[in-house]
Amino acid sequence: MRIAVLGGGIVGVTSAYALAQDGHEVVVVDRQPLAANETSFSNAGMVAPGHAYTWASPRAPKILLKSLWRDDTSLRFRFSTDPRLYAWSLRFLRECNAASAARNTANKLRLCLFSQAQLQETVSRTGIEFDRVTGGAVYLYRDPALFEAGVRNTRVLTDLGLELRALDPQRAAEVEPALDSVKGQLAGAIYSPSDESGDCHVFANKLAAIAAGMGVEFRWSTTILRIEASGDRIEKVLTDKGEVAADAYVMALGSYAPIEARKLGVNLPIYPVKGYALTLDVEGRNGAPMLSGVDEQNLVAWSRLGRRLRLTATAEFAGYDTSHEPSDFAHMLKVARQLFPEAADFDRPSYWAGLRPMTPKGTPILGQARHRNLWFNTGLGHMGWTMSHGTARVTADMIAGRKPEVDLKGLTFADA
Repeated sequence: MRIAVLGGGIVGVTSAYALAQDGHEVVVVDRQPLAANETSFSNAGMVAPGHAYTWASPRAPKILLKSLWRDDTSLRFRFSTDPRLYAWSLRFLRECNAASAARNTANKLRLCLFSQAQLQETVSRTGIEFDRVTGGAVYLYRDPALFEAGVRNTRVLTDLGLELRALDPQRAAEVEPALDSVKGQLAGAIYSPSDESGDCHVFANKLAAIAAGMGVEFRWSTTILRIEASGDRIEKVLTDKGEVAADAYVMALGSYAPIEARKLGVNLPIYPVKGYALTLDVEGRNGAPMLSGVDEQNLVAWSRLGRRLRLTATAEFAGYDTSHEPSDFAHMLKVARQLFPEAADFDRPSYWAGLRPMTPKGTPILGQARHRNLWFNTGLGHMGWTMSHGTARVTADMIAGRKPEVDLKGLTFADA
C-alpha cells in the first residue's frame, strides 16, 4: 500500500519507519528542510516514563491563576481573543481532579513503557548514536511536604510496574554526583532507574536516513496547501510542489493538526502550548550532571547531550507564537546555576522556543475519525519523544488491521 505521512517530526519519522518495516511504500511531506525541526528540535531530551504524570492535576488551576500576575510559574496562561483557547481550557479544567489525573496518567504510562521498549528495539537494530544516556533520571524536591506528596503520587506509576525509589538528599547525590554541592537544599528525590535521555533531533534525522535507505521518500521543504476529500476518503494532498496521492494517509502534524483537520470537518482537541529551552556548553567542566532530571519545585527539566546541557521549562498558552527574549529564560538559568554551579558556560546560552501539541487529558489522539483512509497520530504533547515509537507502531498496526500490542484505552480518537 502507498501511504503518505503528513509531518516529518519525530512522530512522522517514526511512523514512516514503522510503515516501511511493514513493507509499505511511504512518502513523507514536511515544510521543513530536515526532520524534527520544529517541536522536536530542542526538546528536553528525556525518555521518561517516570514523569508520565498528566498536566491536568488538582494543582494546575492554582498555578494557572497565579500565572496571571507572575512570570515564574511553570504553567502560564495569557488572555487571548482565540475562542479555541477557552474551549480547550474548559476541557482541561474538567480533567483537573484526582480521579481523572490518575486515570490519564495511567493511560500515558502504559503507552510510554510500550514506546520505550520499541525505541530500545530500534536502537539495538540500527545502532543509531544520539548522545544517549541510560541509568535513570532524578526528580528533585526542595520542600518536605511536596516530597511526601510526590512519593504518595508515585503509586499510580508503581502500580503499573514502574520502579521508582524515594531517596534522601545524600543518596540522591550518590546517584547523581553533580548534586553534591546542593544536597543541603533538597528534601529528597525520586529516582526512576529505567528512564533515559538523548538528542531527539539527531535521532530523528538519522532514523530518517535509514528509512530513506528502506525506500521511504522524504519531500522536505514542501508545504501542504490543501487536503482534498471525497465522501469518507482522502483523495490527495495538494502542496506547493505538486500533488501527493496515496491509498492511506497519516496526519502527524503536531500542533498544526487541528488546523488541517478542521478543514476536513474533524475537531481535534489540541492546543499549542509553548515551551522554552536553553542549551549550555559543558566542555571542560566537571560539574555537569550525567543523568537527566526535573526540579519539581520549579518544573525545570535537564538532560546531558554529549558536550551540551539542555534545560527546558514553562508551559505557556500563547497560541502559535514562538518568539522569545532572553528574559523568558532568566528563571530557568537561575535554577540551573543553583543546581549545577560549575556545570557549564552560563554566559553563552543558546535559546529556543517551540510548541507542544497538547490535549486536555495529556494523552495522544490515535486512530480514525470520519475518513476511512486517514489515521491520526498527533497530540503527544510534552512526551512526544517518549511516546513516538509507541504511537508509530500502534498506527502501523491499525493500518495493517492488526491488534496493537498495547491497550489503547484512553488513547484513541474516540477517547479524546
